[in-house]
Amino acid sequence: MAKRILVADKIAEEGVDYLKNQDEFQVDVIHGMDEAELCEKIAGYNAVLVRSAVKITDKVIESADSLRVVGRAGIGVDNIDVEKATEKGIAVLNTPDANATTTAELTFAHILSLSRNLPAADRSVRAGEWKRSQFVGAELAGKTLGVIGYGTIGRIVADRAKAFRMDVVIYDPFVSAEICEQDGVGSAELDELLKTADYVTLHCPVNDKTRGLLNAERLAQMKKGARLINCARGGLVDEAALYDALKSGRLAGAALDVFEKEPPGDSPLLELDNIVLTPHLGASTAEAQTAAGLEIARQIAVYLKTGEPIHAINLPPVSGEELVKLKPYMTLARRLGKMLGHMADAPIRQLDVTLSGGATERDIRSISTEGLVGLISTYMSIPVNRVNARTIAGQQGIKLKESLRDAHPVYHATVSLTAHSENRQISVEGTLFDSTHPRLVRIGAYDIETVLDGHLIATRHVDQPGVIAAISTLLAEQNINIQHMQMGIAKGNNMAVAVLGIERPADEATPF
Repeated sequence: MAKRILVADKIAEEGVDYLKNQDEFQVDVIHGMDEAELCEKIAGYNAVLVRSAVKITDKVIESADSLRVVGRAGIGVDNIDVEKATEKGIAVLNTPDANATTTAELTFAHILSLSRNLPAADRSVRAGEWKRSQFVGAELAGKTLGVIGYGTIGRIVADRAKAFRMDVVIYDPFVSAEICEQDGVGSAELDELLKTADYVTLHCPVNDKTRGLLNAERLAQMKKGARLINCARGGLVDEAALYDALKSGRLAGAALDVFEKEPPGDSPLLELDNIVLTPHLGASTAEAQTAAGLEIARQIAVYLKTGEPIHAINLPPVSGEELVKLKPYMTLARRLGKMLGHMADAPIRQLDVTLSGGATERDIRSISTEGLVGLISTYMSIPVNRVNARTIAGQQGIKLKESLRDAHPVYHATVSLTAHSENRQISVEGTLFDSTHPRLVRIGAYDIETVLDGHLIATRHVDQPGVIAAISTLLAEQNINIQHMQMGIAKGNNMAVAVLGIERPADEATPF
């Protein structure tokens, strides 16, 4: 059955055509919907693509019954309720690099416009004036550019600035000194950068930590006569404080492509002559629109086909090559978690996930998450997947502990899960047969090797004759065949475990 994709915003035709040309997808293009209309339409779609105009709100997400992924043709996801999407197990993808060059170039256009008073000079000439002395500018060579946020766009801006013989200093707490040395840029704490930079440009996301990053206090720290450029996100700069800094002459100028409220309406910033304003043009080049539309279409296609989360906001990055190697371990962990969930008789407070041997070469976060998926899905009525498993676990009060250990004494690689309740702990361990097929190798202290697939019955009983015969009789009364069976014992213990594979589920009332 074809997967249904809704293109709810204007993205490049190349992207739409890419999806339409694949038999696995049914693509519908519907633009201009408001929230209510989108809520009515979204049911049945597996993916939705947007840019910045359409908002994927909590109401839209609640109305979606089949949605697996939201794709944003661009870098910002302000118009998507990522928290709600994560809670519902919906992946959110964006295209952080598609608009990088064009946004960096706009940033530099604003730097040059501010330095040479180009917009004001243009208006003056159009008015019939020739006032050259009023538009004396500043050279960039030898000046210091402060870059706040050294991601893809910030690095392109820094590279362009060095071509103009500017000194570049960056602030980004997640970038090491080695990277700065390698790229030929300096680094400084934010307050120091603001005090020394002649130009300050912002290239970071807006979130709880960065909202209002340049407030009145920090704007006051900026070098007198400095210039500020924001082509990143509205909300990073306190616009009222910026107005005061520009009006007083402390800052020589500013350029904004983004605003706290878009469009800015009657903002007092519009009254000032020493500010350049553009209507969120960061991604507005033909090349960037094509790149973003085609890239998000490719990412959506890959995610729906393989599950690879390219540029996912709410999933750990895993390459397609690594995902192929991970999937058998993820399947193993999910089935072990499901087994634990059925064995638990009290609320789980902690899940320990331990990898050994060859399994330690794989991404433990992805494997642990699948263990949570298996565990939680046994008792939750809502869909649980690798997008929302950790969020739901947190809501349920389940802590996750991840660890690695050296080689296993018997198997080349194992995944071990231990569930802790208030007064009990249960553990299971598994391995991969021929690196693909999941096998159960231990339940608690009992060594047991059996297929971890299909419908299973696990028992713990006194190790004495007649027990297995009694179980067989109970199943025979329901006309259920036993497909395979394995026993496990522990030294110094008169108890045993048995795992039976059966052709179909037994009645819940069966007294095992």
